[in-house]
Amino acid sequence: MSKTLLKVESLKKTFGGVVATDDVSFDVQLNEIHAVIGPNGAGKTTLITQLFGEQLPDAGSVFFQGENITRLATNKRSAKGLARSFQITSVFFDFSVLDNVALAVQAHKGHSFKFWQAATTEIELRQAAMDALHKVKLDKRASMKASELSHGERRQLEIAMALATNPVFLLLDEPMAGMGAEESASMFGLLKSLKEQRAILLVEHDMDVVFGLADRISVLVYGRLIATGTPDEIRRNPQVREAYLGEE
Repeated sequence: MSKTLLKVESLKKTFGGVVATDDVSFDVQLNEIHAVIGPNGAGKTTLITQLFGEQLPDAGSVFFQGENITRLATNKRSAKGLARSFQITSVFFDFSVLDNVALAVQAHKGHSFKFWQAATTEIELRQAAMDALHKVKLDKRASMKASELSHGERRQLEIAMALATNPVFLLLDEPMAGMGAEESASMFGLLKSLKEQRAILLVEHDMDVVFGLADRISVLVYGRLIATGTPDEIRRNPQVREAYLGEE
């Protein structure tokens, strides 16, 4: 059986005269953390939106577990095992931590969230939500409002919302953004533990995190993929050093 979970072939997306992704091709293997790095405006978030179906490419293809999902709707990609987090935290601040995750579970099942639903369904829904919160070590915060969480805890909550859909593939857009050293260390440990259960495509600016977690790294510059390789290969690549990493 092939170990390739996601395969991207010649993906292209333009906005007017701006080329956001320019003939991008790479793959992600089972249980791999594959990082995508590059300067601001390189096309990293646009790439993720195409992989999750929020934007359709102008050309190229996306395959997931051997199936062409290039034109598949976002909800159908979610049903197949893809989930994503966002560059800017997207939680409901007036909801409790538990209700945020329960809402994600309910949405994944294709139903609106109803507080008056049958008791057995309510129990199952909330148990799935609590299981996800336990994985990110937020179960003791379940009854708090999301607005009461620290910035780092909100990022953990967003990952719990993604995990609650039981994905096999996570698309994470800058999960460390805005975190202090202690929060970053906690998130680093969380992401490392998740690798044992699912593949992760990680967009991240923190190079210590990228080189500490990733099995392979792809480098985007002005929408074009200039290199893919192991962390050591990327460190030694003169084109990458000149375009992004610098000489240190």
